[in-house]
Amino acid sequence: MVIGNGMAGARTVEEILARGGDFDITMFGDEPYGNYNRIMLSNVLAGVEDESGIFLNDLSWYAENGITLHAGVRIERIDRKSKQVYATDGTATPYDKLVIATGSSAFVPPIKGAHVPGRGYHQGVFVFRTLDDTRAMIRYAKEHERAVVIGGGLLGLEAARGLQNHMPHVTLVHAVGHLMERQLNERAGATLKTAVEQKLGIDVIVNGMTTEITGKHAVTGVKLADGRHIECDVVVVAAGIRPNTQVAADSGLVVERGIVVDDQMLAQGEDDIYVVGECAQHRGELYGLVAPLWDQAKVLADHLTGANRQAAYHGSQIATKLKVAGVDVASMGLLEPQQEDDELIEYAEPRKGVYKSAVIRDGRLVGAILVGDNRKAAFLMQAFDRGLPLPEDRAGLLFDLGGPVGEVSPAEMADDEQVCNCNGVGKGEIKACVDSGCRTVGGVMDKTRAGKGCGTCKPLVRRIVEWAAGGEVEEDPAASYYVPGVPMPKPELMDAIRLYQLKSVSSVFAKLGGEEDAKSKMGLASLLKMMWGAEYVDERDARFINDRVHANIQRDGTFSVVPQMKGGVTTPADLRRIAEVAERHGVPMVKLTGGQRIDLLGIPKEKLPQIWAELDMPSGYAYAKSFRTVKTCVGSDFCRFGVGDSTALGIAIEERFQGIEGPGKMKLAVTGCPRNCAEAYVKDLGVVAVDGGRWEIYVGGAAGAHVRKGDLLATVSSPDEVITLTGRFLQYYRENGNWLERTYAWVPRVGIEKIRAVVVEDAEGIAAELDARMDAAVGAYRDPWKERAEPVTPGQFRTSLPLTVLPQVPVRA
Repeated sequence: MVIGNGMAGARTVEEILARGGDFDITMFGDEPYGNYNRIMLSNVLAGVEDESGIFLNDLSWYAENGITLHAGVRIERIDRKSKQVYATDGTATPYDKLVIATGSSAFVPPIKGAHVPGRGYHQGVFVFRTLDDTRAMIRYAKEHERAVVIGGGLLGLEAARGLQNHMPHVTLVHAVGHLMERQLNERAGATLKTAVEQKLGIDVIVNGMTTEITGKHAVTGVKLADGRHIECDVVVVAAGIRPNTQVAADSGLVVERGIVVDDQMLAQGEDDIYVVGECAQHRGELYGLVAPLWDQAKVLADHLTGANRQAAYHGSQIATKLKVAGVDVASMGLLEPQQEDDELIEYAEPRKGVYKSAVIRDGRLVGAILVGDNRKAAFLMQAFDRGLPLPEDRAGLLFDLGGPVGEVSPAEMADDEQVCNCNGVGKGEIKACVDSGCRTVGGVMDKTRAGKGCGTCKPLVRRIVEWAAGGEVEEDPAASYYVPGVPMPKPELMDAIRLYQLKSVSSVFAKLGGEEDAKSKMGLASLLKMMWGAEYVDERDARFINDRVHANIQRDGTFSVVPQMKGGVTTPADLRRIAEVAERHGVPMVKLTGGQRIDLLGIPKEKLPQIWAELDMPSGYAYAKSFRTVKTCVGSDFCRFGVGDSTALGIAIEERFQGIEGPGKMKLAVTGCPRNCAEAYVKDLGVVAVDGGRWEIYVGGAAGAHVRKGDLLATVSSPDEVITLTGRFLQYYRENGNWLERTYAWVPRVGIEKIRAVVVEDAEGIAAELDARMDAAVGAYRDPWKERAEPVTPGQFRTSLPLTVLPQVPVRA
């Protein structure tokens, strides 16, 4: 019998079944579900993983393996003498061998206002531990504006990151002086804080002890010990976990911080009661990471089944590599030197969010921390775990110094070496999956769950699969899906949408994809708008916040407003109007953009309609996956080098294609001569005037995080031809590019020769159809800022809570 249907309990049963144990297995679990991966709850909260994707064993698995599961039934007492357990439903069940895997519960500090007597948590207060907790948070957050997360450990950071997808402003409050103090030293924690604030826009307060949650009927804020008050309407308490030991203590087992066990995972003084997971205390230690729990499960199964009665658990060296709120972090062993002759190698670049350190004792690596750059994590973890020889030039521990990367190849890795820390998957399991016939990286990840947590191990998983398959890795069909929730490549998906006349996101899921998938909604909405134009049925929950309010959300929960300036050309009247609006509303920043427009930053959501009305200018679409701008130079009218009227052509292109949807942003430029002042060579589509009244059209360029010179699509003789080929190319990209695939990736993937053949030479005879569909899209254009007069939903521009500047936390020198 197993008490507990969480990750440790279910993994123990899997290990018992793998050893051929001849047992009738009964399991009790508090939650009314099969077994799921709690680590993945942060992905569900963030909207990047569907609930169905986190289940390790659904209910059918129990039936298939002859396991009796009492889901949603709690055990309240163990009678060790009669060897029976008593459940909350009044039943008594006998056992021969008992495994306690009750795990942990969320720890809620004694904060005034967190609870309402007789009612549970105050309205707006949540913990983050179960699937039900996550569902409740998502439902509540969608209708509110500002969240405070209490706790700056891994769980708190992941909760804060996830809530950002539902709320415009998130503040994280941590009682200790730096984040993740159990895994990071003070300097690493400070670096992580900087990265979280600057890269993610989450406000972080350290040394902030929460003393009270305010609000009579619902949460209105939190008070800190230093007197500060932070306004919010959602509070998530992620202040740690506590082992669930009550049933063991009530039943007479030895309990200290956890249920005390020996090296065979037997409860102290017991012959037939085992304990595994977060509730077990072994040699004074509690473990909350997956890898130690898996090690415990193996030893327990060996001993219980008789497969190896000498098996013993000697404790675990803690080493972990993961993404914390989007930031790469690795930690193992000691955080600081502890002895006089310990060596410390340390590198810090706080502005870039990078920190690295290594602690060496007697020539062995005994501790290491990486924040912001995990490239050396695999080697460091191998050196830490195996005691590998270290380079004489100690900097080689933290950097690749021009030689080959010091990592062990898949062939050299031990079969039991951990690859995926989130799901406890070793190299041997990945190899076995490949040996069983699975030859795609995605298939191996689905079957083993390797790489399905934070994702940092995906490159290593791929290398192991390639090695195990002898280089014969098969193409993963899912790699061609337009969105993950509908198993179809884009052309097939579009054919099905036309066939069944599917004009809303929900209808696509109902007909083609089964359960709705949060990760797929935005991509499907974009595709349907592109296909149906004015006939598209808009469902607002399929839109990101930017698309719901037609403005770009900023780190403080305000928005930026960028009015259209076609071709980068404006008038004194427009400039005067922008200046007057900015002065009248006290706009915090007025900024020139790289796309030759003016950005008004710091606009509260509720002011957007008023700002748009007073500007009385069209939207510049500086927030959407759509046609953005056409950057131009001054062209032939004023420039002494100009050979073509780039300004007029740029304005004409922007007037025609403004606002059309796409798989990704579409930024264009027109330059009046090959001197390229408008940077046309590095745009999604760039037009360059050349001698003889001709125009060169380049596609697939980029000059952001990726830098790529565009490929020459065609040279034409007139502006009309430029506009025709521009529309045809953009439509071909719109219909064939994958969601979020920019042209700089799409063009080389498809090939410029193929694109030229279709768009310029009409080799497939579809040019007229592409032109017609683009004409329809252009005809369906409507300025989204016109919604100021008639909001689509009552809460579209709902007043936010006051967005006040928080006091700055003193930085320790």
